[in-house]
Amino acid sequence: MPFVLDNSVVSGWYLPEQANAYTEAVAELLKSDRALVPPLWQQELANVLKTACSRGKLAPTAARQIIDTLGDLPIDVDTGPAPGQRQLFELALRYQLSSYDAVYLELALRHGLKVATQDAQLKAAAIEAGLGVV
Repeated sequence: MPFVLDNSVVSGWYLPEQANAYTEAVAELLKSDRALVPPLWQQELANVLKTACSRGKLAPTAARQIIDTLGDLPIDVDTGPAPGQRQLFELALRYQLSSYDAVYLELALRHGLKVATQDAQLKAAAIEAGLGVV
């Protein structure tokens, strides 16, 4: 069954300090399943890669390769209607999330999907909302 993929998991695929058994398990899951991400995921990914390059943790050529590789994975960017500001505010307030994490929760709620995340607050929110986590 598809799942919503948070960038905190994807970061573990290419940044050793964020890698662990969970990020590897989610990567394995993508061999037989699909992930759904909000459009925000693309901006977050670009920012994480740029920051890693700026800090000398990743070469720009490696970052470009990561982008190309991720483009080949079964990760779909949601094209549905964007949630409104009020809806995101209410979700963030209710579950004590950043507005960015509320975007992932809203997507999971809209599609009734579990969430793959390393973020403790997003994980707790997905469980509390009855969605669960991968």
